[in-house]
Amino acid sequence: MNDKVGNTAPLADAMAPLPPVVDRASWEAQLEALRVREKAHTREGDAIAAARRRLPMVEVDPSIPLIGERGRVPLVDVFEGRRQLVVYYHMWHNGKPAPEQCEGCTFFNGQVRELSYLHSRNVTYATFSEGPYAESAAYRDFLGLEAPWYSAQESAEALLAGRWFGVLAAYLRDGGRVFETYWNSWRATEVMAPSYGLLDMTIYGRQETWEDSPAGWPQWWQNDGGQFRTNGRPSAQWSRLAAGRSDDLGTAG
Repeated sequence: MNDKVGNTAPLADAMAPLPPVVDRASWEAQLEALRVREKAHTREGDAIAAARRRLPMVEVDPSIPLIGERGRVPLVDVFEGRRQLVVYYHMWHNGKPAPEQCEGCTFFNGQVRELSYLHSRNVTYATFSEGPYAESAAYRDFLGLEAPWYSAQESAEALLAGRWFGVLAAYLRDGGRVFETYWNSWRATEVMAPSYGLLDMTIYGRQETWEDSPAGWPQWWQNDGGQFRTNGRPSAQWSRLAAGRSDDLGTAG
């Protein structure tokens, strides 16, 4: 384990050990053996998705209110006329400035960018924030997110039914009726974050302390939220500040 856990990792660590070097034929042989496992993993994922499509569903009150850019709207309107809805429930720390907002939700929710493919399948994607609309929408604007954003502050109990923010949920609309068909949380929300999938393909992986890596491999971050922060802020905020965007959420003073 790296003794600098929690600090910002350097862009290049010249001291990190290297994998063994072999000829291409040997490398391809070991890679092909791994491919067998990867293909089995893909097929199992397909089977799980097939089972997910066969789940029953539970009815949800379509009039549950959300606050969005058009003011108060019922849940059924969040579908924007489409048949299906996927919602990420974004945690919020009321009254806190941008650097102190949820680093995990910023990481996961901030990577859902291109919505046209969802729309082509009759699916709307939206964020339901735990916080009040004005300051949480200011955070959305600071990050430059384009998905519809709503405050679920006053309706969280009805929507979450004893669960917590950080949930990813799927809904189906049948006329004016609304049903919840699926939800997940914790590591299951990694489906939102292609950064993790790409890091998993690299030789050093995510560089987090829980990973099973060879001895001496760089592991800079514990799984405590710090893996989503750089120099005290959610990592995604720095490029926005460099671009001149204001992180004022109207929470000062």
